Amino acid sequence: MSSGIIRSRIVSFVSKRHRRLLSSDAVSGAPKEPLAPSFATSTASASASASSNTTTNGTAASNASPSASEANATSSNKGLRFLKYGIIGGVTAATAYAGYASYAYTSEEIEEKTRALRSSANFTVPEDAPAVEKIQALLYSASMTVPAKAIELYLDLRRLVEEQVQSFSEPYSEKLLPDLHPAERHVFTLVLDLQETLIHYDWTREKGWQTFKRPGVDAFLEHLAQFYEIVIYSDEQSMFVDPVVERLDPKHCIRYRLSKGATMYQNGKHYRDLSKLNRDPAKVLYLSGHALEGCLQHENCVPIKPWKQSDANDTALLDFIPFLEFVARTSPSDIRPVLASYQGCEIPTEFVRRSKDYQRRMQEQKQHGRFWKR
Repeated sequence: MSSGIIRSRIVSFVSKRHRRLLSSDAVSGAPKEPLAPSFATSTASASASASSNTTTNGTAASNASPSASEANATSSNKGLRFLKYGIIGGVTAATAYAGYASYAYTSEEIEEKTRALRSSANFTVPEDAPAVEKIQALLYSASMTVPAKAIELYLDLRRLVEEQVQSFSEPYSEKLLPDLHPAERHVFTLVLDLQETLIHYDWTREKGWQTFKRPGVDAFLEHLAQFYEIVIYSDEQSMFVDPVVERLDPKHCIRYRLSKGATMYQNGKHYRDLSKLNRDPAKVLYLSGHALEGCLQHENCVPIKPWKQSDANDTALLDFIPFLEFVARTSPSDIRPVLASYQGCEIPTEFVRRSKDYQRRMQEQKQHGRFWKR
């Protein structure tokens, strides 16, 4: 090939290449995208675009990113706050309902009312039941498990609390005294209180606690111990009752002593429950300066004037000896109607009046009999 032809072809090739360089993407406008871009091409383009945006709009991107993260954090905090308040509300509602149920219903009533709900947690279907029914039964049993277990837990806790409260509110035994000897079953039981009945204790800044013995206590106990089974029944602690009785009764006329643990606690007050003494209620007398206020069996109460150490001339205990001795000697079948006949009266004074009236009538009968004999 001649050198002229070769030269013309080289010039033609260089001129075409020069035109391509002059018509580059930077001059002609937007680049033409390929018909089927590969993953690598797309990734590269995205990276390039992101780097370009980062370079040109760095300030805007830096401002936009914290706003998005703050929005996500705020949304997350709202969700957690809603969940927390929901749990607190649910626990509060459950506690309020449990408190109402404890006030309005007994344990037996709650157990009876919730028996169907608790048994629904163990709901079963026959083996030949369709698969849909088995799935429904499984879902129903699962949804009832938590409420049923919660109710069972509540009942267990309530029984435990009631047992503990009962140990403090009721006497420690159904039989506070041992059985009477068969030869003494005819004997009456005289139950005595301590405070303002046999003694009076007081506290002063100068002398502290002081215990005073009522006038006539020694003669009263020694004489009536021949006819009665004497029992001390106090609402004081045993640590107080025991030493006081030891000093009060050196001759051991008192057979038994009962303290606060043997009382019935109701409405913020300790009561003597004579039905727990293991004695025939027809043969029990309760003598106290606060008999009607401190005993559950008013029909067995024998009120006596409360005593304080300032009354040094008190004779109430000695005044009661004739009446109590008469009861023990005559041995009525039931003391309760006898005490009811003295209701509203001072028993010693009324007994003396009735005794004098009886003697007068007997004297009249004797005189009337002598008149007819004549």
